[in-house]
Order: sequence, then C-alpha cells, then structure tokens
Amino acid sequence: MRLRPKFLTGMLLLVVLPVVMMGVLFYLAFSDLIEQKAATYFRLALRDADRMLAYAMNEINSVTDLAITQDAVQALLKAPPQWISNEQARELNSYIMTHPKVTSFSLYNNERLVYRTNFSSVDVSYEELVRSDAYLKAVQRNGRPLWLAPGENEWSRSRAGEIVILRKIKEFHTLRDIGTLLVTVKADLLEQVFWEASVDGEILLVNGKGQIVYSKSGLRVGEMLEPSVREALQAQGEKDYVIRPFAEESSFIAYLSTTQNEWVMMAVTPESRLFQEVKLVRNLAVAIVMFLLLTAYLFEKLFISRLVFKILKTVKGLRQVEEGRFKELTESHKSDDEADLLVRGFNRMTRQIRDLIAQVEKEQRQKKEAEMQALIAQINPHFIYNSLESINSLAVLQGNRDISRMVVSLGKLLRISISENKELIPLEMELEHVRHYMRIQKYRFEDKFEYELELPAHLKPVMTQKLIIQPIVENALYHAIEPMSGKGLIRVCVADQGRDVLIRVCDNGAGFDAETLEKLDRLPCRKKTDSGVGLANVHDRLRIRFGPRYGVLVCSAPGHGTTVQIRIPKLLEPAVERGEEA
Repeated sequence: MRLRPKFLTGMLLLVVLPVVMMGVLFYLAFSDLIEQKAATYFRLALRDADRMLAYAMNEINSVTDLAITQDAVQALLKAPPQWISNEQARELNSYIMTHPKVTSFSLYNNERLVYRTNFSSVDVSYEELVRSDAYLKAVQRNGRPLWLAPGENEWSRSRAGEIVILRKIKEFHTLRDIGTLLVTVKADLLEQVFWEASVDGEILLVNGKGQIVYSKSGLRVGEMLEPSVREALQAQGEKDYVIRPFAEESSFIAYLSTTQNEWVMMAVTPESRLFQEVKLVRNLAVAIVMFLLLTAYLFEKLFISRLVFKILKTVKGLRQVEEGRFKELTESHKSDDEADLLVRGFNRMTRQIRDLIAQVEKEQRQKKEAEMQALIAQINPHFIYNSLESINSLAVLQGNRDISRMVVSLGKLLRISISENKELIPLEMELEHVRHYMRIQKYRFEDKFEYELELPAHLKPVMTQKLIIQPIVENALYHAIEPMSGKGLIRVCVADQGRDVLIRVCDNGAGFDAETLEKLDRLPCRKKTDSGVGLANVHDRLRIRFGPRYGVLVCSAPGHGTTVQIRIPKLLEPAVERGEEA
C-alpha cells in the first residue's frame, strides 16, 4: 500500500473509527436503557393486571366453593331426582347466579346432566363433556377450578364469547368425585381487567399451547402465536421479554405467567414506537461520521500531498542506495519543516554508509588474516595428539595397559579442552570430560577416593558451557579428598528443575566455614594454578553467558562435607543454534 492511502487509513482508524465506535456504543447503550425501562414498566403493569385478574377470579371461585359444599347440591348429585322442581331450581340458582358476572351453570353427576339453567349459552351433554380435553384437565386438577378463556372455550354459542369454569365436585366427607360443575362467565371480566391495566398497546392471554385465548383488542382470538414467539415463551430465559415479529411487525413483547391459571399474559408494543427516540441518536451519529470523512478528505488535499512528495523523493534515493549508488539528494532551502529534515538526514546517512563500507572492507581483511593464523595454530594440537598416539602404541606393545588407558583418557580430555571450537557442548560430553579426568586422578590416588556420575537420559542433550564441572571436581579432589585420612567420595549428579538444570558436586571431606570459602578461590596453590579455572571463574562465565539468575552456589559446614551447586538454563541444541544464528 502506498503512503497516501496509509495516511488516510490512519486518519480513519485514529479519528473516524473511534468516533463511530463511540457513537455505536452510545446508541447501543441508549437502546439497552430504553429496553430495560420498557421491560420494568411492562413488568409492573402486567403484575398489576395479574393481581386484578386474580382478585376477580378468586371472587367467582369463592362463589363456586360455597355452592358445591351446600348440602342440597351434595344430595342432588348423590341421588339425582327424575326432574328438578322450581323450588329446587331457585335454591340452586341462589348459590351461584348471585354474582353479576355469572351467566349460567350446569351440574353433572358421574352419569348424566342433572341440572342446567334455562338461559345457558353452553349446551354440552355429559358424554361430550367427558370426552373433551378440558374435562381431563379438570380431573387432574383434583377439584381446583379450571378456567377456559373465550379462545379455548369450544362450547359457547355466544358471539362475544364467554369464560367457562370447570371443576370436579368432591363428596364433603369422603372426598370422592360425585360430579362436575360447569359455570359460564361474561368475557367482559377479562376486558375490564385489561382496559384498567396501564399498558399502552395490545394485551394478550395465551394458553400453554401458544394459542391466543383472549386479547384486549378482540383480534386474533383463537389463533396461534408466531413460532418464534412460542419458542421464546417455552424457553423462559432470564429475561421476561423478547423482541420478535408479531402480526408482521417487529414488536417488544413482555410476558408474565398468571398466578391463578396456566395462562401467560403478554403486553405487545411495536418496536418502532418504543425506540423512536433512539432513531434520533442514530441519525446524529451518522451526521458526525459524514462530517469527519469530509474533514479527512480536505486534510489530505491541503497537507498530506506535499509531505508525501518529499517522502517519495527520499524513497527513490533509498532505492539507489540499494543498487550501490550513494548519491545525495538536492536539499531545499525555502522551508525547514520535518520533510526537509528527512532529506538532510538521508544525505547524512549516505555519507556514513560510504564510510562504514570502507571500514567493513578493512575489518574483513583483518579477519581473513586472523583465520589464517588460527589454521596455523591448529598444528600444535595435532602434534600433541600424534605424540599421545605414539605413546599409547608403545605402551600396548609393551603390555602396560594402565599407561595405555591413562594416555587414552588424557587424549580425550585434551580434545574436549583445547580442540572443541564450540563454546556450548552437551551435558553428556561435559560429564564424559569429567569421567576421563577422574580416571587419570585414580591412577595417582589409587583407592583413596571413589566417584559417582549421574546424568538422566533426557538431560544428556542439554547444552552447557564447557569446562564448568571439572574445575569444581578438581577443587573437591585437592581441597577435600587429599587431606582426608579415610576414603573419600565425590558425587556428581544432574537434576531437572523446570526451565533450569541443577548440577551438584558433593564430597565427604572435612568441610569449611564461610571465611575459608571466601579465601578458597584466591589460594595460590599449585593445584589451582595448574587447572587455571577457579570457582569464581566458573561463576563469572555462567553469569556472563546466561545472566544473573545462573552461576555457582557453595554449601559447606565443618565436618559435613561440601556441596557445590551449578545452575544453568535448559537449552537444547536446536534452540542454541537458532540463538547463535540470531
């Protein structure tokens, strides 16, 4: 991508995009606030409507409770006469028809219809009643009233629709079923509750199947809700509202399960009416974005073009440098802004590169001379190896196996010490170096000491600096084992500790105090000067190579021997090679 589009992209990302995101976030937050307020409002309104509905239903339920416990009703159902006299009819009517919302009722025993008011709009026989789903639900409710709204009442012949109450009648003493009571109630009971509710919009009453059994407007009674709305009602999530299509319009739908029946009361309001204020915020955000885009365009035309021209001029000069042509650019003296400083800086860089190239060529010549000297110096180790081979062959011919083994160990010891060009070697090779050193020392000290080397197989390829364990073992041999009167033991063990590796060199010598420890590395003893490497030397090399976390730790006490711990990082050979290449 060229520079000018990058400037415009930067303007969009750093200015326009943050403003757009702020506008979107504000819009979403404001929408959510409106949504939460609407949910709270409808929740309270539906609860208030549910309380009014529960009061009206309980009032009629109380009437039926009183009626079915009357002795006349109980006796009539247990021993029904062939016909009901006018006096009996008036008595039965006085129990239920006293409530102004009740329009009719019917009494059934367990065999037939016993009594029905003359002006009933529900004409259903006993056989038709017991075959209905409503009767089965009433039986399951075990005497509690079952309310059927106009949309689920299949028996009413009234155009306005009526509410049906169906309940089983229990024998007062034994609680066995002796009959059924069917009561019809005016639908305006629901209408009065819904119109008194402080809900601006449609109110629905829905049964468990998702069927609209009553609506405030009288529309869609008996129809099924939209599938998406039914799914939301069945899910019953944490929210008590959803935004779904209703009557081909996206609507805010709040719902509440009624306390008296298996109904769900729903308040439906079109989303466009509810979120009308949010649209103003959205339009304002769009206007701000358009203004920012226009500002970015003008800024590019008036300021960025000149800057881009000088940058492209510098880029052209850089391409010439890539081709090996170190030509300086023409500097402008009319202005002194950052673009002109860039051109001057390029010219200064060109001059410095020419000087550096000359210096590198000189250093390359010096490096080649040093490599030649190094090749010549390799003749000396080869002379030593050839001499040791001659001594080994002579010892084998004369049958002196001890001298042969000692010469072999010495040759391998020298090969690792002076011939290995790499600074880092595997732990396996470092421990092999220590093993050959100990073998040579065994010929001198004979049975005065024993040694143990422990290296887990998975730690063998771990890389470490060479010659860090042998100096520690040498110190233990001369400062701890040699002064002992008994038999000594030197133990070298390697342990895995997460991202690090611990190497411990332990001896059973006399040990020493802290003051002796501080003086030990400075002792001018022959043994130490022969090795050329002390504790401090190993410690410093590890810290320089791997950092201050790593190095040597000495633990000792008089009469308890000495333990020297070396901490190194767990580096495998591929990782080391990648580090050296970097």
